[in-house]
Amino acid sequence: MKKLNVTIQLEMSVPEDWELATTSEGTAVLKLPNGQFMDIAIEPLFATDPEETWSSTEEEDVLNDILDMVESEEVRYEFVTH
Repeated sequence: MKKLNVTIQLEMSVPEDWELATTSEGTAVLKLPNGQFMDIAIEPLFATDPEETWSSTEEEDVLNDILDMVESEEVRYEFVTH
């Protein structure tokens, strides 16, 4: 098998009441005002034609097979203030 490195960087405008939280394992996540937490991570999307609509898989085995290929993942959150 060969290695594939994927770097994901997002810049988002989010509501002022979103906060950063840390899990017991030290992982940063977002705390939303409605009592929910959100983590942004890889989710593979599939299509039968690259020019058509892409969607996640309904097949849990396929998703698990793809996620099992991920050896490490790093998501970094930082609020930018001007």
